[in-house]
Amino acid sequence: MELQNTVKEALNALYHHPDDTVRMQADRWLQDFQRTLDAWQVADNLLHDATSNLETLIFCSQTLRSKVQRDFEELPSEAFRPLRDSLNTLLKKFHKGPPKVRTQISIAVAALAVYVPAEDWGDGGIVNWLRDEMKSHPEYIPGFLELLTVLAEEVYNYKIAARPERRRQFEKELTSQMEVALSILTACLSISELKEQVLEAFASWLRLKHGITGSVLASHPLVLTALSSLNSEPLSEASVNVISELIHYTAAGSSGGVAVQMPLIQVLVPQVMSLKAHLKDSSKDEEDVKAIARLFADMGDSYVELIATGSGESMLIVNALLEVASHPEYYIASMTFNFWHSLQVILTKRDSYLPFGNEASIEVERKRRQDAFVPSYESLVSLVSFRVEYPQDYLDLSHEDRKEFKQTRYAVADVLTDAASVLGGDATLQILYKKLVEAVSRCGNGENNEWRQVEAALFCIRAISNYVSVVEAEVMPQVMALIPKLPQQPQLLQTVCLTIGAYSKWLDSASIGPSILPSLIDTLLGAMGTSEDSAAAAALAFRHICDDCRKKLCGCLDGLFHIYHRAVSGEGSFKVAAEDSLHLVEALSMVITELPPDNAKRALEALCLPVVTPLQEAVNQGQEILNKRPARELTVHIDRFAYIFRYVKHPEAVADAIQKLWPIFKAIFDLRAWDMRTMESLCRACKYAVRTSGRFMGITIGAMLEEIQGLYKQHHQSCFLYLSSEVIKIFGSDPSCANYLKNLIESLFIHTTLLLTNIQEFTARPDIADDCFLLASRCIRYCPQLFIPSEVFQSLVDCSMIGITVQHREASNSILTFLSDIFDIANSSKGEQYLPIRDSVLIPRGPSITRILIASLTGALPSSRLEPVTYTLLSLTRAYGVRAVEWAKECVSLIPLTAVTEVERSRFLKALSDAASGFDINSMTVPIEEMADVCRRNRTVQEIVQGALRPLELNLTPVS
Repeated sequence: MELQNTVKEALNALYHHPDDTVRMQADRWLQDFQRTLDAWQVADNLLHDATSNLETLIFCSQTLRSKVQRDFEELPSEAFRPLRDSLNTLLKKFHKGPPKVRTQISIAVAALAVYVPAEDWGDGGIVNWLRDEMKSHPEYIPGFLELLTVLAEEVYNYKIAARPERRRQFEKELTSQMEVALSILTACLSISELKEQVLEAFASWLRLKHGITGSVLASHPLVLTALSSLNSEPLSEASVNVISELIHYTAAGSSGGVAVQMPLIQVLVPQVMSLKAHLKDSSKDEEDVKAIARLFADMGDSYVELIATGSGESMLIVNALLEVASHPEYYIASMTFNFWHSLQVILTKRDSYLPFGNEASIEVERKRRQDAFVPSYESLVSLVSFRVEYPQDYLDLSHEDRKEFKQTRYAVADVLTDAASVLGGDATLQILYKKLVEAVSRCGNGENNEWRQVEAALFCIRAISNYVSVVEAEVMPQVMALIPKLPQQPQLLQTVCLTIGAYSKWLDSASIGPSILPSLIDTLLGAMGTSEDSAAAAALAFRHICDDCRKKLCGCLDGLFHIYHRAVSGEGSFKVAAEDSLHLVEALSMVITELPPDNAKRALEALCLPVVTPLQEAVNQGQEILNKRPARELTVHIDRFAYIFRYVKHPEAVADAIQKLWPIFKAIFDLRAWDMRTMESLCRACKYAVRTSGRFMGITIGAMLEEIQGLYKQHHQSCFLYLSSEVIKIFGSDPSCANYLKNLIESLFIHTTLLLTNIQEFTARPDIADDCFLLASRCIRYCPQLFIPSEVFQSLVDCSMIGITVQHREASNSILTFLSDIFDIANSSKGEQYLPIRDSVLIPRGPSITRILIASLTGALPSSRLEPVTYTLLSLTRAYGVRAVEWAKECVSLIPLTAVTEVERSRFLKALSDAASGFDINSMTVPIEEMADVCRRNRTVQEIVQGALRPLELNLTPVS
């Protein structure tokens, strides 16, 4: 009784106390209370207590529901029947409400049924029990109907901590009782005020996708009732849900598919089609129109393969979907977008036509179908293109509303590309060009929409750029001629620039390309001085043009360099942000790539000059001043070097450049080694220099490695490790580099293993762990001859065992990848020679590694990490066969039978045994995932399993 009063007092404090601190304390206490064993009895007592207020009833019903869902196994087996009877009494007590309480009690009863097999429930299982209760107590039918509704929904509720095998049995129990459930619902139809509730329950049971034939359902009273309710005012939401579920049901493979369900389809489709007139009925409530649109969209999505045949009946559905797409409300029109995409995929995918035999027949059928849908997709282009138009009040929109508008534009762009896939890009372009010309004409006449319709048409033209032929000569020349004449409005100018960039391949191929390029580049230059957004778009367009038209632009280097200097120096009127200037760096780099070696070398020097000058000035100021400068003042220039080294594809020229720049780079390394952002930027630049220059790096690479080797010991920057990874990839197999690479990796790994001595260090330094084990995997692939025979190999394996369970995703994945690379080393042609060394290290540690991996699988790592853990465990099993299975057997034997049954253990070990025997590992994942599911089913079980396996203690045990 005292605890019951404490709960009431805590609830009163939570909802009514003026002090936030007190409310937080009350909330924390109540959450802790819900996890206790006492919560069962206290919540039950307070629900039966007539004096409990609404807040108490809601909290206790939620508590009881969550206890049944998650913690049922903590009760003794004999507690089931009293619990069921108590919940049944509560269900009757609250049959008229409060609705929130009744729903929670209903879910609790349904969750109980998930745990308890039908034979233990008694009365032939819960559905038969429910039928008998409803017959015996008709006054409580509304409450029992809600239970019947949630019962089918709980099959797929993974909050319930039932074992996978029991969950499958429960689904079978319910589907076997489908006819009983439907007979209960049919009987309840006679109570007119319950019709909506009956139909909602029917919709819930249909989601089980049990294979009742279409001929039975077509004449079933529940189906006929739902269909007749479609014409009610207001539209019955429950009937819409039923029809929607029936449509999905007829297309589901588990129900037999479309062919078996055709009798039902022939009943459903005409009834839904009869609602088409309501789509344009202005007197119709918008929610009703939305519900009708949903049914048409469901028909389109479910029957898209039938519709794709282009029959007369299917075109009626397509026309109805076009009406939905024309609805002024975007959220209604967009319901059809998935259908247009799915239809496009079927119409354009060759596999769709394989049943037609030879190539000639396939081509005839493909043309017939696509021709049938051309008018529909032409209409679609016109119907959706206006939706990308900027609203008049765009500048006043909230951040969220602007974000939503952008998403709308992206979605419409996807629909336009679907249309272009069917119609062809050139044909779609003609439709959109007409809209552009009309919009430009209206803009010229000074209409209110001004630039907005022009921008919308141009946005749509840009969206289909990948589908327009590079030799299109009718429309694109006119579009490009029109572009320089458009108003200099910022948003329009931004789209103009992006459109120019999107058609860079066309500009390169078109015969008039060279003649119109100057005027387009002038447009881009104007945009760079208009606003930051238009400057960003112009810089991106510039990059596309220089990429695709690089050969044409080789003779215009002086002009390009002038633009580049203005942008990177920040002088003049350009408003190009530092990040966007990287597009210009990349653009010039790609043009330089096309030059002959001597010319390229000179051009590269000119490209580097405005970047190196400010860095040289910063270094010349001395350590004291340099150390006070914000990292951004250095990284803005260093990042430009990274782009230069990445995109200038002249290895010797880049090698020469990095050699000349090395004194400056070394100075920054020495003076700013404490600064993570500057070091990351500098290492990135060096990485691309190494990648592009390769073996032309000469003596610079030695100096670079010596530098990072020394700095890593002092400052522990993870970027030194990923730069080393790039070096290993390029030089790892070069015998002439063996000595200094061996010294490098041994130095880096020895120092890292001294840093990462416990799981707390891994947690504190996840970036170092991540890059260290990425580097180790690179060593296995590119220089195993240096890495595996070295002493650091064993130290790194020990280090990995400490860190497997680190919660940081990338760090954990890198460690798991490193281990699986070791296990899989025999798969490579050169790997077999290292097996004796590998085995001498891994076999003594095998039991511990296996146990840590199984602990990770069963809860030490988040469930999102299951895939890499499973792969690593299976790799270990394939590498060590029966021995690994024995390690796993020894490990799972530590887990108490209350957590994992003998059958579940055997299924898990059988999967590992099959993997050891060479079976396809893809077939092993389900039993392994089920083992993980069983051990994670609730907090108590997870704690028991982890307490038995104790993965964090294993690295403390010395390996003999």
